[in-house]
Amino acid sequence: MKRTPVVFIHGAWFHMSSWEGWAERFTAYGFAVCVPGWPGEAATAAEVRRDPGPLRDVGLAALTAHYEAIVRSFDDPPVLVGHSAGGLVAQHLLGGGLGRAAVALAPLPANGVWPDGAGPRPWSPPSAASTRYPGSEPLPRAQFRHVVANTVGEEEAAKLFERYAVPGPHRLLEELGLHRTAAGVADTVVDTADPERGPLLLVSGQEDRMVPDAVTRAVYKLYGDSPAVTDLKQFADRGHSLVFDSDWRAVADHVLAWLAANGVEATAARG
Repeated sequence: MKRTPVVFIHGAWFHMSSWEGWAERFTAYGFAVCVPGWPGEAATAAEVRRDPGPLRDVGLAALTAHYEAIVRSFDDPPVLVGHSAGGLVAQHLLGGGLGRAAVALAPLPANGVWPDGAGPRPWSPPSAASTRYPGSEPLPRAQFRHVVANTVGEEEAAKLFERYAVPGPHRLLEELGLHRTAAGVADTVVDTADPERGPLLLVSGQEDRMVPDAVTRAVYKLYGDSPAVTDLKQFADRGHSLVFDSDWRAVADHVLAWLAANGVEATAARG
């Protein structure tokens, strides 16, 4: 038997350890799990907060190329599971003919879809570059609570911040339109019409303040002209932290069920 590979891609302002629960669960179900992290990412969120290192210089093109190389290294096309900016990267790779299937959880929007057009985002970090994190911008604790962990209690929100929050690369935030003065760039374009791609699941939290449910629904509509499988799942009373807060299992189990329903099994007979 051979195991189906799954590549997990996290978002800006979050550490790769935000996938720790998913990695354990998917491994238990028989998948071959890969959580590679971003280029040069340190092993823990605390290390990244002390020194973002190479992450300071990461832009969308480099981030996408990093994961493209990882995806191409597998003998069999992997499943791509991305959160936030990682959900955007997963869609881009799937639309480019890479990956067996993709799941985009609270994905940053592609193709110019924003809740209010261009202009400042309510979740944007301060416009001035951080002196503590040159080239990077932290998401302050209060903003993390307001736009990421708004559906959990104060104590849990504080724990999530300490465990998973890291500074985001200034360059990437500007490119994605997450910086207060940025409107996004053309690199966020995703091929939504590809008829040959694998199945795609878009997931939103209906209380998400960073990527509102309406934005994910708008992206879902962009795929309307493609005959390839595209599904949308909305979780009530869930925010942007839906992949790593205390209710993450419900989301992960839905993804596992969706993969099985679309013929993506954890293991398959060789040959």
